Amino acid sequence: MFSVHGLQVVGGIAIGRARVVKAGFTEIARYHVEAGDRAFEVSRLQRALESVRGEIEQLARHLPADAPSEARALLEVHELMLEDPMLVAAAERRVLDEFINAEWALALQADELASQFGQLDDAYLQERASDVLQVADRVLKVLSGSAEARPDTSLADTIVVAADLSPADLLNYRDAAGFAVGMGGVVSHTAILARSLNKPAVIGLGESLRLVRGHDWVVLDGEAGVLLVGPDESVLEGYRARRVALHEANERLRVLIKVPSRTRDGVRIELHANIDLPAEAQEARHLGADGIGLFRSEFLFLNRVELPGEDEQFEAYREAITAMKGRPVTIRTLDIGADKALPARMTSLVAPNPALGQRAIRFCLAEPAIFLTQLRAMLRASRFGNLRILIPMLAHVHEVTQTRALLERAMEQLRERGEAFDAAVPLGGMVEVPAAALAAPWFARQLDFLSIGTNDLAQYTLAIDRGDQSVAALFDPLHPAVLRLIALTLRAGRRYGKPVAVCGEMAGVPEYLGLLLGLGLRQFSMHPANLLRVKEALLAIEMDRTVPVARAALAGMGGTADFSGIFGSAPI
Repeated sequence: MFSVHGLQVVGGIAIGRARVVKAGFTEIARYHVEAGDRAFEVSRLQRALESVRGEIEQLARHLPADAPSEARALLEVHELMLEDPMLVAAAERRVLDEFINAEWALALQADELASQFGQLDDAYLQERASDVLQVADRVLKVLSGSAEARPDTSLADTIVVAADLSPADLLNYRDAAGFAVGMGGVVSHTAILARSLNKPAVIGLGESLRLVRGHDWVVLDGEAGVLLVGPDESVLEGYRARRVALHEANERLRVLIKVPSRTRDGVRIELHANIDLPAEAQEARHLGADGIGLFRSEFLFLNRVELPGEDEQFEAYREAITAMKGRPVTIRTLDIGADKALPARMTSLVAPNPALGQRAIRFCLAEPAIFLTQLRAMLRASRFGNLRILIPMLAHVHEVTQTRALLERAMEQLRERGEAFDAAVPLGGMVEVPAAALAAPWFARQLDFLSIGTNDLAQYTLAIDRGDQSVAALFDPLHPAVLRLIALTLRAGRRYGKPVAVCGEMAGVPEYLGLLLGLGLRQFSMHPANLLRVKEALLAIEMDRTVPVARAALAGMGGTADFSGIFGSAPI
């Protein structure tokens, strides 16, 4: 018995036999060809590309009714890669220039392109290396005549174990109990689609998956991000009991969906959801979310090789807004940079320190054509419900004034086109850097609402890269300095009558609920999976007991500093 640790993507526990899916193209034919045979090799490659394109198109046309809505878009990404000159034309040139067979040429070019992506200092672009290899592997199987048959349907008690899975593969195995994948990160296409399938999934398990054999008994613990291989009967029994308990706990929580979000003493608290994709809005509403507190619009841009147009963005925003049936939907404008970059502009985003460079609103103001396209799409969608627009990473006065100017220009462009929109869409700003928290009174006067991104606020306050494992243990959202900045922002919101939300990870942790309520927070936004757990904790809380908790936490700063001015009169 041994365990392999990875990244948690979808929670839950799955128990079953391993189905090992082989991937990669180490065993391919490698030989030189005569000058007169080069054209034939190029035609072989082109026919294989056309065959794979047909397979993907057929899969897209016949997507089952229960397939997640983002499946089609991810298949389209792989279709586009089949036409990418950096992969296809370059492989053809290798055949002609190096006198090698089609398989060898494609494998060499795919490896080189994937290596280029993998060396980029950007998590999102690194994940595109996986897409390149997945597409190439599919073509190579056609070239070699070893294309695998579609999986059988007896997958109910099977854990799919693979070094990598393409979106098409994942759809083929969608009836499996869970997925254990060696490659990829939380922003890979595999991870995005796995979330939509809502099956326990762990990725980033690495080379240790090679030790798993077909039909091994395995336990996939999506809660802990662990694959347990070869468990004995006592361990299996323990996990079966945990699986039952987890299911019962989730079912018990579902009775809270229609229960109002109030503290034990009757104070109304808003619980909103964070989403990455439009389809997740409906799930949030079914779980009783009061609204969408954060729609991360950049996922429409990142999971593709070309920028989305205005119409495509409009449809995505409208889908989320209509799904919420009048409840507020807060869409964050494009938050690009640092650990997220546009594939089409990857060279222009290389910077000495991307986290402190041209990212988020700085990028949007530097690229007004991209920004105006997004603003027009948002405004067009505003007439279908209750839209709010959120600006990320504010630090300067001019960022608000310039955004308002571009918003006005977008409105004027729509008026000229005769397009309907809501001219009174609220505009808010994210408090993610200490400068924004310290200047919160000014931002509260100029904007309609504020939203605190505790992940980045803690990172920038403590000077700790939350993605750096060597200092990850020092990342502490409960540090008194971080809490004081949160309290200052909440105080500014109260003073100027502007709502303030927290949309970072802190909002979804039940143990932090009393502290944040004591600081004055009344609007939380979190991953949909955390909504009912937080509501359960909220129903048991008495508001008057939260203020001492907050005072004690702030006093952790040490010394004799007086924090009474932050609170005002109780209740805060």
